[in-house]
Order: sequence, then C-alpha cells, then structure tokens
Amino acid sequence: MTHVDMQSNLSPQEITRYSRHLIMPEVAMEGQKRLKAAKVLLIGAGGLGSPAALYLAAAGVGHLGIVDFDAVELSNLQRQILHTTSDIGRSKLASAAEHIHAVNPEVEIETYETRIASDNALDVIRPYDIVIDGTDNFPTRYLVNDACVLLGKPNIYGSIFRFEGQASVFATQNGPCYRCLFPEPPPPGAVPSCAEGGVLGILPGVMAAFRPRKPSNSFSAGVRL
Repeated sequence: MTHVDMQSNLSPQEITRYSRHLIMPEVAMEGQKRLKAAKVLLIGAGGLGSPAALYLAAAGVGHLGIVDFDAVELSNLQRQILHTTSDIGRSKLASAAEHIHAVNPEVEIETYETRIASDNALDVIRPYDIVIDGTDNFPTRYLVNDACVLLGKPNIYGSIFRFEGQASVFATQNGPCYRCLFPEPPPPGAVPSCAEGGVLGILPGVMAAFRPRKPSNSFSAGVRL
C-alpha cells in the first residue's frame, strides 16, 4: 500500500466508524491510516466486484477506482449485491458509486465507463496500489495480468462457476502471475460463462472475501459450496 502520512489524522467521525479496527493491535491507528491511504482498482462491478467494493469501503480504503461499462439487469440482482431493484437500467458505475457512498461517504471514488483494452489498461491501472480482477472473460483476465506484471502491481484474481470458486494473488514481487498458472486460454466455448452455466448467488461473496494465505508459495486456492 501507499506510504502513510502520519500527520494525516483520522477525523472524529472516522475514529468512531473504524473503532472496531482501532482497538485491534494488528490494525490500530497506523493500520487504519494505511487503509485510508490505499488506492484499489476494481475491474468489474458485478458478482465479484460488488461484495469486494462494499467491504473495502466499509473497511476504510480511501480511494476506489471502478471499471465497468454495463447497465444493471434484473438477472444481476441474485448475486450482485451492490445494486438494487430500483437500479435496473442504470449504469453499474452510477449505481456502484451511490451505494458505496451510502456505506461510507468518506471514500473517494473514480469511475471508468470503458472496457479495459490494450490501449488503456496501463493508464487506468498505473495510479493504483492493488488491482482486483472481477472480470468474467479470458481475454480481459490475460490483459489485466500482463498490465499488472509490467507495472509491478498485485493482481487479486477470482473466478466463479456454479458451486465452485477460485482465488489467488498474482504478480507480487518474485511471485507467479496468472500466465504461470494458465499459460494458454482454453478454446472458445470450452468454459461456460455464468450466464450459460449458472452460479450460486452467495458464491461471489465468499470468493470476494477470501484471500489465499501465501500467494508466493501456492498458485491459488479454491472452495466448493
């Protein structure tokens, strides 16, 4: 995470908001300041991005970037808890920003209504400390991985299918990357999407909250519900 400015004190409201963190010696004031100084980019405001965004905001991560270009659909609401029925038809970015600020108005939000592509990935990712890849297609996963490797950014990856999920942290210093685990993408059509194969609604929340313990020693971890 970013360097902590020890002169940048938490406001009285923030001290109350994060009081359960502050009384933990493993977090305390210095840890909460590090969270406030952090800049995290979420690529996708869908099944994986929704719970991740809410928990990051609630925890006090000071700056969130969100990349998405879709609108909210009724079928999203079974798992994309960042959005509500009244948001159907709205931009996911507008819905995400509104609901994140409802959880924590202290968070700064930067939105990117675009598709991550080879001509913008480096520019979008560069200002952030950590990238969370919540995308659902292989070309974007490889692109995000490659950009994170080039920029030296940790890439937190998750994927879901029916009752199973996988998560890992890639591109850490001296650690493996997504291409180390999957050198080549599967043939087109070989892996069904959630729209084709389905997904249990709670699974994205489980995977978004899950973090492998030692990414440098093991490629990934998975769960089955």
